Amino acid sequence: MRFEIMRLDDVDGTAVDTTVVDAASVNRIVQQAAAIGQRLYIRPADASAS
Repeated sequence: MRFEIMRLDDVDGTAVDTTVVDAASVNRIVQQAAAIGQRLYIRPADASAS
């Protein structure tokens, strides 16, 4: 399964950038974001996303 991860702006919460990753990468990305206090929005990726 693949997930879309959006990094959110600290001020207004808008998406700054988006990446699609496999399930194995989600934990690493979440840990990195938590270490620096970064806000993320994570959702299952559409089948057409790459």
